[in-house]
Amino acid sequence: MSTAPVGSVVWSDLTVKNAEDVKDFYAQVIGWQANPINMGDYEDFSMQLPSNNQDVVGICHAKGSNAGLPAQWLLYFKVANLEDSIAQTQARGGQLLSKVKSYGSTSRYIIIQDPAGAVCALFEENT
Repeated sequence: MSTAPVGSVVWSDLTVKNAEDVKDFYAQVIGWQANPINMGDYEDFSMQLPSNNQDVVGICHAKGSNAGLPAQWLLYFKVANLEDSIAQTQARGGQLLSKVKSYGSTSRYIIIQDPAGAVCALFEENT
């Protein structure tokens, strides 16, 4: 993700009640391969290209920190400064749907809802 410019879609994932069944659906429909990600007492999945095992999307259970998320593809947009983007979200009538969460040791994200009701994630990568 580090080479993506600010404003780019850097990831997308789908959160559903039964990620096991849904990952099989997309594996058959699109041709992705499922790579299990241990979440403690269950597994989420990164879906990979069969040609090179590159992760392209995630399919997650609506559990833990994903509980309550709508069943839709969630886009992660890269931002320059997460705090500034959060302030702009609130100032312009958006809502924060999650706390700021860490991704790895250098990145953070938050899930927001825009004034029209659309949901996305803002992703800041610090290198």
